[in-house]
Amino acid sequence: MQGAVRWFNEAKLVGIREIRREAKGTPKGFDKVIVKDSKAPPIWARFYRIGTNEPIFCSRNGIPRKTLAEISYERRNGYSWLGYYPQSLLSKDYPAWQKRWAPLPNAPDEASKSNAGNDRAWQMPTITKPLMFNTKEADAICSSLQIFPPDNPWNQIVENWPLHQNSKKIIASIGINKPMRYNPDMAFILVPPDQKRVDLVKVHYAGESDNGPFPIPANVPIEGWPVHYMHKDGRMTHTLNDVQRDRFNMGGDRHALVVDPVNRMLYEFFAIKKTDAGWTAGQASTFDLKTNKLRPADWTSTDAAGLPIFPAVVRYDELKRGIVGHAMRVTVRRTRRAYVSPARHYASRLTDKNLPRMGERIRLKRNVDVSGFSPEVQAILKGLKKYGMFVADNGIEWAISVAPDERIPVLHEELRRIRGSDFEVVVPPR
Repeated sequence: MQGAVRWFNEAKLVGIREIRREAKGTPKGFDKVIVKDSKAPPIWARFYRIGTNEPIFCSRNGIPRKTLAEISYERRNGYSWLGYYPQSLLSKDYPAWQKRWAPLPNAPDEASKSNAGNDRAWQMPTITKPLMFNTKEADAICSSLQIFPPDNPWNQIVENWPLHQNSKKIIASIGINKPMRYNPDMAFILVPPDQKRVDLVKVHYAGESDNGPFPIPANVPIEGWPVHYMHKDGRMTHTLNDVQRDRFNMGGDRHALVVDPVNRMLYEFFAIKKTDAGWTAGQASTFDLKTNKLRPADWTSTDAAGLPIFPAVVRYDELKRGIVGHAMRVTVRRTRRAYVSPARHYASRLTDKNLPRMGERIRLKRNVDVSGFSPEVQAILKGLKKYGMFVADNGIEWAISVAPDERIPVLHEELRRIRGSDFEVVVPPR
């Protein structure tokens, strides 16, 4: 229900109205036209293009057209192409259903309909302080957060995309017998829109970093927090302050991900460290989750491919919903000196065309039986069939990123049942 309402609000057309205009000499004496009207209520098309939500119209020849004016007079005026079909459902039936069955909403409320197509006005619980990713409050907000527009590469459905012509050799270069794995690594924190901003006192890769100040809270988690620092009995081996300052010289990539869900802004940091003088970082990247804007060509990000990390992270709330509803990120040991959109950067000197490029899209094969896995692993595997994963960094083969959330069970043994031979490389349809 909530997914359907979310789609209706994404697919609505605003600022237009369909009218009948007098047209002497035509069979009916009028012609249907679409005119601009900023005061018009939302209207919906009868047919949409899957994946982009673009309205489509067609004459009897069945060829899809983008506008009503492009089809024949007979079809234009003898068929209903636009209407207010879901209005009653959204304004009356859904609120009543939601009040009874889902008091915590994760679909746009009625107020968002007046935002002239702006999809950022999602109804979500109020956030007044920083919230760690491994909390019920963060689950509720993440469940209602639109992470990039629906047509963004991270949200594209790839289950029917054609195979890359060199798919078999690329998969073989990664390892057909090597098991799938995961890293419980990418922690994140949600911050309110008025979170105090601070400047980084030092940025090592400033030339390919975005400028601050940044809304970094005092309790920002560092990559791996908390599960990498937790005994089996739940006791912590280090304090968060120890980890932030790297007191024990553990090193590593030390990513930190900060999300402003109200303004839909994402701030990511590589090799971040707290010092007495303030925060330092190897690299800082800012992403506007309301747009499809990419980083400049050849620029890195906190990930080697120049991609954001947060949109790829497998979260607890998604596992509970039964599917990871976006592309994931995967590491492989050897990549090519090339990248493909939406990646913007490569991290290799190798030129072998059988190696994957940064940004290569890999999908779990349709015929892989997932029925024998736990619900959590099924959620991941279903997502890999539907959305796939991007090659995002150099590292251990076939490893995806999962939030280091102690509520997520250990997934290693199950995921290792999936092998490299179960994957294939795909490309966008032409």
